[in-house]
This record gives sequence, C-alpha cells and structure tokens, in this order.
Amino acid sequence: MAMIRDRRRHKLVAYSLILPFVAIFSLVFAYPTFEVIRMSFTNAPLIGEGEWVGWANYRELLTDRLFYTSLKNNGYFVLLTVIPTTALALLIATLVNRLSGRMQALALVLFFMPYVLPVSVVTQIWAWMLDFQFGILQPAIAFFTGKPVPVFKNPNWVMPTIAVVTIWWTNGFNVLLFLAGLRNIPSELYEASALDGATKWQQFKRVTWPLLWPVTALVLTLQLILQLKLFDQVYLLSEGGPFNSSYVLLLMVYREAFQLNNGGYASAVALVLFLVIMVVSVLQFQLLRIGGKNK
Repeated sequence: MAMIRDRRRHKLVAYSLILPFVAIFSLVFAYPTFEVIRMSFTNAPLIGEGEWVGWANYRELLTDRLFYTSLKNNGYFVLLTVIPTTALALLIATLVNRLSGRMQALALVLFFMPYVLPVSVVTQIWAWMLDFQFGILQPAIAFFTGKPVPVFKNPNWVMPTIAVVTIWWTNGFNVLLFLAGLRNIPSELYEASALDGATKWQQFKRVTWPLLWPVTALVLTLQLILQLKLFDQVYLLSEGGPFNSSYVLLLMVYREAFQLNNGGYASAVALVLFLVIMVVSVLQFQLLRIGGKNK
C-alpha cells in the first residue's frame, strides 16, 4: 500500500509540473492553430464567425498570381540568405576562435551587438545609410554602378539589399553557435594532425568540418525556418514593392487579414506557409543528417 501511495504521489507531482506547460501550450499554440485551420475553411472576417466554404479558399489560392509571386520571393530570399549567412558565420567564428582575451571579447561584442537590436532600429539604420539623397553608402554604390541607386525602389536591388540587412542583423547568433561548436573540438586532435604534417586547410577539412557538421546542420535548419518567415524587414523597408518584387507570404497574410478583413483567406495562406516551412525544414534536416553520416 505504501508503494502504491508513493507512486500516486510521484504521479501527482509529475502532473503538477507538466500542467502549467500544457495549459500555456494549449492557450498560445494549440488553440490558435486549431482556429487557423478552422477559419481557413470559412469566409470569416478577422473577428467574427463566417460561413463554411470548404476548399474554396485553397482553390482561390491556386489561381492567385500574387500567391505565386510571394512564394517565389520567399524562395529567392532563402537562396540569398541561408547558405551565405551560414558560410559567413563559420568564417567569422573560425577567425574569432583564433583570438584570445579582450580581443576575442571585443570581436564577439561587435558581431553580436546587431542581434540584440529590435528590427525597427535595424531597418531605420539601414534606411538612413542607403537613403537615395543622403545615405552614406550611396557613394560606394555609385562607385560600382556609376550613379546612386534607390535600392528599396528598384526591383533588382530590393531583395538582395534586404538580404544584406538580415544577414548583418542576425548573423551574430550563428557566430556564437559555431564558436561553441569549435570550442567543443578537442585540441589534441589538432596537435596530433600537426605532428602528422597536416596543413591548416587539411586540419579544417579533416578535423574541424566533420566535427562541426551537426552545428552546421542546426544553423542551416534554423536559418531556413527564420528566413521563410520573413516579414518585418520587408514591411518596414519596402512594404512589398516595388511592383511586388519583395512581396512575401507573411505580408500577404497581413494584407488579407488586417487590411482587407479577409480572415478565412489569410488563414489559408498562413496554413500553406506553415506546411511549406514544416516540409522543407524536415526534408533539409534529413538530407543534412544523411550527409553528416557520410562524412
């Protein structure tokens, strides 16, 4: 009997510890997710009930040219950011790892400082630096193009520029992840390879890169998810223009829900984006894991 009472007491303690998480998870994730799925099959406004329309929102989505434009822009932004920011973070982390003491601390502060800034401050800084008339970076642009360029009003420049802003803003966190991975590699491996006559490049190729692959896979997956959820930078810097050249899926969700009061259609777009993120990120992670096993 005593054992049964102890077991029940342990279960009650376990349930009491789990209950707050389950309640918060249900309130802020499970219930909103269920509502988004339900609303995507209705013609409901943003606030209020609507009529059940079945798959009508999804059929409309398949014929919406703006949806395909947004999806293409999301994919283009992923190509501009995910691999470049991962490669740049690895390079910076490798260089910072060679420093020591105050120099290393200073380098970490400089690279991580943009990450703690809110997006409104980041976009304001870059909008000022790239201003067509007074921007301090316009002379550098004019040096290569022959004239100043209104980068946020030029269809060819807007997405690459937003990609540069995003990499500058978020790359500090990736640097920290890579630096943590580098510090977990035993120094004895480098000493043994040096005794065998390995060059710095051979050490990186044969020691650093294989042992750093799990961190690389993590960074690539996190970056893919984050960049597919692009919204803030586009909304604040270009508002999706010019000519929808920077229009992305979350901007479409915002427009349909908050500007056109079309909650049902916005929910359908949001659900499609969620499925895209889930499928692409899982597929990428599995491919990276297979690649890691082959190293």
